[in-house]
Amino acid sequence: MATSDRNGDPPPGDAGASVPLPSLVDSLVPLITLAVLIGGSLALFGLDALDGPIQVALILCALVAALIAMKNGRSYEEVEEATRASVASVTSAIFILLAVGALIGVWNLAGTIPTLVYYGIQLLSPGWFYAATALICGLVALSIGSSWTTAGTIGVGLVGIAIALDVSPAITAGAVISGAYLGDKLSPLSETTVLTSQLVGVNVYEHVKRQAWTSVPAFVIAVIGFTVLGIVKGTDAHVVPETIELRALGDVYHITPLNLLPLVLLAFLSIRKVPATYALIAATLFAGVCGAFLQSDVVQGFASDGGGPVVQSIKAVWQAMATGFQMDSGVDEVDRLVSRGGMASMLPTVWLIIGAVTFGAMLEEFGMISRLIDPVIHAARTTGRLFATVFACAFGLNLVAGDQYIALILPTKMFRAEFRRRDLAPTNLSRLAADSGTVTSPLVPWNSCGAFMGAVLGVSALQYLPYALFNIASPALSVLYGFTGFRIEHLPPTTTPDTAVDPAKEPT
Repeated sequence: MATSDRNGDPPPGDAGASVPLPSLVDSLVPLITLAVLIGGSLALFGLDALDGPIQVALILCALVAALIAMKNGRSYEEVEEATRASVASVTSAIFILLAVGALIGVWNLAGTIPTLVYYGIQLLSPGWFYAATALICGLVALSIGSSWTTAGTIGVGLVGIAIALDVSPAITAGAVISGAYLGDKLSPLSETTVLTSQLVGVNVYEHVKRQAWTSVPAFVIAVIGFTVLGIVKGTDAHVVPETIELRALGDVYHITPLNLLPLVLLAFLSIRKVPATYALIAATLFAGVCGAFLQSDVVQGFASDGGGPVVQSIKAVWQAMATGFQMDSGVDEVDRLVSRGGMASMLPTVWLIIGAVTFGAMLEEFGMISRLIDPVIHAARTTGRLFATVFACAFGLNLVAGDQYIALILPTKMFRAEFRRRDLAPTNLSRLAADSGTVTSPLVPWNSCGAFMGAVLGVSALQYLPYALFNIASPALSVLYGFTGFRIEHLPPTTTPDTAVDPAKEPT
């Protein structure tokens, strides 16, 4: 997502002397509306609320926030501009989301995901499957620096293996997300890692070192937890031949390591820092070309009648990118595994993201968030309370703004002066902001990250939330450090609030 335009500018509600800040009651009305509508949609529709009711709730909340802004002197043109800016800020995320949908469809058509599942079933046993999933995703995410790419590729295959092994897809999704966000935090290639370090004026490698103080223990806790879950729940899983016929999967697809070449290409492009959308589409088209040769029967069977092999291959790949891949092999397990994907499958998630960030932009741009948070900052008199306040602010922004970048940027802007005033090194804030803002974002179903993970993994955030062990342990440890004083760094005695570096004045 594009975020540089939000890094240093105060919200209009703070800047314009002629326009009063909203009152406390005005600022609370949109949040109360959100709580009522989200709670009502979940009560009435359950998990199906993510298929439309929650999106409607977010749009209505955005309209309520806009009315509050106009009540306080903002013009409708300013509201429109804030809406346009919010949608523009998620354009990159939307394109990535659509590209992942296309990739899933074509990788199922071309045999890439079925091959991952075929080999994975034989290598991973139910007893240690969850822990292995977290470790695999952690290594991949550390290498490429992207939680979204990790979940949308390796994560999809691992959830497919979980279904085939008859182990819990929800626990598997939690393990995928735990590993993916370990890499998102500790890789210097991660955009959120770079952004967080820049926001507080910390060298990115120093930031990564401080991140390890909470991330490594949290991941160890997560792996232990997944190992216990595997022992307790994995032993109830059936043996592979009872849950899926590998012979049937091999009969439908030509299983060969060559099917994994698109995955190799995607890893190479990611390491080379090719923009995510281009890397994903390139891996998608390359898989389509490979599939035309390696899975000719599957491709021609999926394509509509008419035309020669070349035309049929083009039509099949195009259709899989648009609406996903569908198979009717006669083996229900195989059909359920591979029949998914397509850009169209991501449209409800796009709708969700647009509604969430628009609502969040209304709250941010017109001073409602500042009005609520400023009194809380002054009430946090101890270091432990200050850390807890930063966490509550970042996680709360993930809840109400629906965007991890807002949850990163606003707390760092609002609390960095307070940290300097208390002689707390900026590395404390960079670690805490990442633990509180980045890591908790996939735990909220209507957050852009939670919506993405639920869409690509096929498991709702409400289902995998209790099992995202790393994402729970990491912020908990960060806040605990604040109360105990463990690993809390202070500014050198010669550094004062007047001479400390202000990242807002640093060149970008």
